[in-house]
Amino acid sequence: MSTLTLLLAGPLQSWGAAARFSRRTTEAAPTKSGVIGLLASAQGIQRGDDDQLRPLTALRFGVRIDQPGTRLRDFQTAIHWDSGKSMPLSERFYLADAVFVAAVEGDPDLLADLHAALRTPAYPPFLGRRSCPPARPLELGLHPDKNLLQALSHEPWQASRWHTGRHTKRPYITLPVLHESDDTTADTDTLRDQPVSFAAEHRRHALRTIVRTSVDIPTTTPRPRHDHDPFDALPEESR
Repeated sequence: MSTLTLLLAGPLQSWGAAARFSRRTTEAAPTKSGVIGLLASAQGIQRGDDDQLRPLTALRFGVRIDQPGTRLRDFQTAIHWDSGKSMPLSERFYLADAVFVAAVEGDPDLLADLHAALRTPAYPPFLGRRSCPPARPLELGLHPDKNLLQALSHEPWQASRWHTGRHTKRPYITLPVLHESDDTTADTDTLRDQPVSFAAEHRRHALRTIVRTSVDIPTTTPRPRHDHDPFDALPEESR
């Protein structure tokens, strides 16, 4: 088995697992459906091609919450262009300034192809919704000798500099991890985010069991800086 890790960071993210009428919520962490959709998009898989999608849905999925962000609510209006009538007011929920490390575990050849696709995606990637582009490169690394939890324990802390600065006095930080497992454990939950089909005419998702755990990550491990910080232009004493 091999594991591919992804960095999911941006000004806004939205990972919906349930939506009713005009209310579109977001989970507190990326969903498997959203990340598998991102990978399928990078490979150029079409929405209705369930046969090509199936190997991706079989991957084991997990996510580490490096920076939980803040939940935002946005009210949106729309007009029916043919009739000119106003559509019902809708609510959209987002996560602002959140950072996650997602991981998929499975066939090494498939993950190598996905790793390459993330570097040259067939379609522009987004973090749950098209209005949420990533702020940093998505690919973190391919771990041929690590399982999912080992890879999530190995990746350096990816939070923004202003966030990590609040925790520099501690040598380690405990980060929550949500992952799927076949093992029986007391601390489990279920979420309907296991993709079955992305076809517009019969989009379907199944229930998935989630295990909640945590990992300790060093606070002093350096990581490459890919994000744009507008405060870099200010003197240190002004930040």
